[in-house]
Amino acid sequence: MVNRYLPFFQGVVLNQATPTHHPIPGNGNVAVNFDDEPPLLEELDIDTGLIWRKAVSILHPLRSVDPSLHAEADLSGPALILLSLAFFQLLAGKLHFGIVLGWATAASVFLYFISSMLLSPGRGGRGDLSLYRCASLLGYSIMSMTIFSAVSLFLPRGGGLIFAVGMGFVLWSTRVCSRLLVACSGHGDGHRGIVAYPCFLVFMLFSLLVIF
Repeated sequence: MVNRYLPFFQGVVLNQATPTHHPIPGNGNVAVNFDDEPPLLEELDIDTGLIWRKAVSILHPLRSVDPSLHAEADLSGPALILLSLAFFQLLAGKLHFGIVLGWATAASVFLYFISSMLLSPGRGGRGDLSLYRCASLLGYSIMSMTIFSAVSLFLPRGGGLIFAVGMGFVLWSTRVCSRLLVACSGHGDGHRGIVAYPCFLVFMLFSLLVIF
């Protein structure tokens, strides 16, 4: 029997008894089935497997990085690497999230400007180094700076050891970034020298951020 004194509770019970699949307006009686929806990362076009392979290819300091893995640019991996760098700086007592992201953005614009002049199509390259691709290559190259930020937590401050270790990681990042920029632009290794210098300046700034 319908209780006329409890209309609110009666409506709650009736609503709980209705099915969870609702028809789409304008499509007749077609119900929405959320089980057939693709994963969120797939909808956002984020390939976690490719990001992992890109990161692993940089972890070996003595092995040449494979440029074919970085033919498709993305910013998901670089964003995670930069946040990891800032997180290790936070463990050292330094709040550098905004500085790290700001410096990475400025460095990407700087390398894009330099690459557009030194690795232009008129010099024998393909000229496909866009700002988006430069940001992607720079972000993955900062992987070694992230490792240095983690290692610096266990090194004494103000000594010569941390400067020597930092210089090693700077050379590692410079080697990887210059290799990727030259390879992705279609030039040979003869252009790596002129590209390595601006890369060295960028990673030197990041190393000073970690040291001081």
